Amino acid sequence: MMENKQQGRIAKWQDDKGFGFIETENGDSVFFHVSEFKAYRRPDIGEQVVFSVGQDHQGRMQAKQVQELSFVQQKMAQKNSQIRQRNRRRSQQADFESSQKKRLFLGAGFYGVLILLAATESLSWLLVGWYVVLGIITYMMYAKDKTAAQRDDWRTPESTLHLLSVLGGWVGALVAQTYLRHKSQKPEFRLMYYLTVVINLAGLLFIISGNETDFLGKWLLFGMP
Repeated sequence: MMENKQQGRIAKWQDDKGFGFIETENGDSVFFHVSEFKAYRRPDIGEQVVFSVGQDHQGRMQAKQVQELSFVQQKMAQKNSQIRQRNRRRSQQADFESSQKKRLFLGAGFYGVLILLAATESLSWLLVGWYVVLGIITYMMYAKDKTAAQRDDWRTPESTLHLLSVLGGWVGALVAQTYLRHKSQKPEFRLMYYLTVVINLAGLLFIISGNETDFLGKWLLFGMP
């Protein structure tokens, strides 16, 4: 906005004749007419202005598009703020998309490991199915809770969502938090969610290392030792 513009101050003003002179930063005196003063008022002597230099019909130099310096600075500040906000939104969107890919890769990788373990008979296919089904159920519960939140309806208790995660639905919860943007900002909830992941993976490692797949299948499906 300041390109090809000069700054100065109104040194003289004849209100009855509607013209005056602007003293530039170099000390020059430039004529201007009230019709070129872009404000809903009359100019004041001494005020700082921004203008461009042109010529009148007779070829004489005069100030054009005379604006209040404070107004121009305010507009520039607003424009810069809008640019920063736009850049910040773009950066946030890029970070979000990158996070989406990483989390999706993490979830797919976990299921891939389960399938590999089952293929090598280190894990029961029943348990793989349990993780997949529970992941889908957990995702659907998150989606249901988000819809309820938007409609101000009955909400799913956070303890239920955490229970689903600790039982094996944490991948579905991860995908839901990422793509639905639900339960992804509350620090307390996120901390508890990570704890459920640790607990579940610790239990899974115990089962694998102890060759206790049948025990885990019974515990998960029937709730008994």
